[in-house]
Amino acid sequence: MIYTVTLNPAIDFVINMDNPLLGTINRSESEALYCGGKGINVSTVLKELGIESVATGFLAGFTGKEIEDTLKAKDIQTDFVHLESGFSRINVKIRSDEETDINTKGPNISDYDIHLLIKKLDEIKGDDVLVLSGSAPQNADDTIYAKILSKVAKSGAMTVVDTTKKKLLNTLEYKPFLVKPNINELMETFNAKINTLHDVEKYAIKLQNLGAKNVLVSMGDKGSVLFSEDKQVIIQSAPNGEAINTVGAGDSMVAGFIAGYLKSKDYKYALKLATACGSATAFSEGLGKQNEIHRMLDLIESK
Repeated sequence: MIYTVTLNPAIDFVINMDNPLLGTINRSESEALYCGGKGINVSTVLKELGIESVATGFLAGFTGKEIEDTLKAKDIQTDFVHLESGFSRINVKIRSDEETDINTKGPNISDYDIHLLIKKLDEIKGDDVLVLSGSAPQNADDTIYAKILSKVAKSGAMTVVDTTKKKLLNTLEYKPFLVKPNINELMETFNAKINTLHDVEKYAIKLQNLGAKNVLVSMGDKGSVLFSEDKQVIIQSAPNGEAINTVGAGDSMVAGFIAGYLKSKDYKYALKLATACGSATAFSEGLGKQNEIHRMLDLIESK
């Protein structure tokens, strides 16, 4: 089974409008609500690929209930820790000539809440997959993902980490199977400028030297590159299309890579499916749907 952990789920309130201005009343052209968070997005795209998963993490309040109800309506299994106070986040995404995101903090979690979450992961076995991705609640420290990995490392499960800075670096001693920074996250993690593929390689190899087995770096419309544990450097260009929405594109790549690798045990195919999933989301209003994912995959494989 695949388990996705979302520590700080959210409802994304997406507003489409022309030229928003500060200090005055703005009128939207349209709005949409999406329930997500990085791990939840992974579970949602896995479902489009016909793969079951269990979404877990922390939920709180009326927004938490809406997130869980939405997942259940999609027939996605859930096993969240329900917090006693606060409410899960509502993020505001303004779509105009440029994208503007306002991501909120989310509820506090206690050491006991973390204990409850880790307890839910006690049954993970060697043939399972654990995906840890996204931001953490405001009062969580930078070791929270490392604490989770330390408890499941002995199981031998395949682990995937998609976060940044110290939260990422602290997990590397547990040798995650895959880490997936984008260019900006790679720069944030190492406080460095990255302008060329050589720069990407330099810092991806640093991640591998610190313990990551495979490093997948997404580069937007420039495609992606995988630095694999068997020393391959695999570059995959992205299909052409109009980017409508970048929210969840990286999560979609994680889902595609996991699905592709579990199906084929082939890194090149896994990267192709990852790119197809990421592109399908980037070219859609929400997360990429099955038909669009397969269309993107056909475009990639026909090149």
